[in-house]
Amino acid sequence: MPDPTPPEPATVRREGVKVGIPFAVAGALLGISFGAAARPVLGPVATIVMSSIVFAGAAQFAAVGVLALGGSVPAAVVAGTLLNLRFVPMALAVAPWMRGTRASRALQAQALVDASWAVAHRGGGRFDPDILLGATFPQYPGWVGGTVIGALAGHALGDPKALGLDAVFPAFFLALLHGQLAEEGAVRVAALGAAIALVLIPFTPPGVPIIAASGAALLALRRRAR
Repeated sequence: MPDPTPPEPATVRREGVKVGIPFAVAGALLGISFGAAARPVLGPVATIVMSSIVFAGAAQFAAVGVLALGGSVPAAVVAGTLLNLRFVPMALAVAPWMRGTRASRALQAQALVDASWAVAHRGGGRFDPDILLGATFPQYPGWVGGTVIGALAGHALGDPKALGLDAVFPAFFLALLHGQLAEEGAVRVAALGAAIALVLIPFTPPGVPIIAASGAALLALRRRAR
């Protein structure tokens, strides 16, 4: 019996949008927290512009954290860059499944964020680029919109920690991890990555533990390829 006709890319992207909405809500809450935290350091306009063009929560929090502690701009840029280097192995995993010209694939790659990468994974190292694109579509306005609220009205909301917004960030990544643990060997890889990060956190700059921990995932991917 022949395989059924695969769904149209537009249909798959719409499914990705539905999957991405809950992450957009979480991203909006994170954005409020970021906007409120960054406003005293950067001012409201720069805070909103940063979220609009960077769109990378962990890196933005790290950079603002460095500046808030009196660090230099180059140090803040390095901290943010180190955290964003995790997208290198993620992009390498997705790249074989991207379609179109180099320019088109480079444009699609701008949609590569943690949640979309996770939900686009179809097991066995396979990724659906249409799910990835669709899932990112609601997350971008959620993140930027949350930042706008935090930057412009954060002073009226009070301390983000008192509201529990600081707990959204780790909960967000734990939710992503949970969806990946069904893969063969995933628990061992996650445990190894966590151990590497915990060992390095007290001794290395922000971002280094994450990059080192991602090496565990690359090692597992290489062993699977063999």
